[in-house]
Amino acid sequence: MARESRSDDRFLISPVDRRGRAIDPGVLDVAKEIGQRAIAHGERVVGDPAVAATLLEESAAAVSRALRMKQQIGGPPVHDLEAYLFRAFIRRVNKARTRQVVITDSVSAHPRDSSTQDNFEWRVLIDEFLTRCDPVTRDMFYRRIQGFSWKEIGIVYGISSHAAESRFGQALQRVRKRLRLQK
Repeated sequence: MARESRSDDRFLISPVDRRGRAIDPGVLDVAKEIGQRAIAHGERVVGDPAVAATLLEESAAAVSRALRMKQQIGGPPVHDLEAYLFRAFIRRVNKARTRQVVITDSVSAHPRDSSTQDNFEWRVLIDEFLTRCDPVTRDMFYRRIQGFSWKEIGIVYGISSHAAESRFGQALQRVRKRLRLQK
């Protein structure tokens, strides 16, 4: 994300996020206005201004989609778009921070913790796994990392412990096939 050379100290934000979702012009203007403050906060939390900028663009695209949906169904308008966008951004930053903590904890608990290269490969594998899982499987993964039993996870989803473990195992098999780790 490059800064503009204008005196109003606003940021250049792409009119589409990294997934190609369009950002409405009004939301884009608000994102530019809060860009410096938002990215500074995101950088403090996740440690990388580029990640913070990407999260801001993704938030702007999500807010744009939410506004279009509200308009289509005749819902009430958003009165403070700046606060709405900033809150959406904060939620994404917090999720990214939580994900970093879980992955870091998982890597440090991994038995092959002997070399930095192994750590890096393990972290990439976990990240790739999580991006290819549905939200329920990701939640099950996070709960298992935090020490929840299959019985406790089953209670959360209203299924038996065996069903929870089976669902997670099946999702793991699908991801393995997608990553070509198993035939």
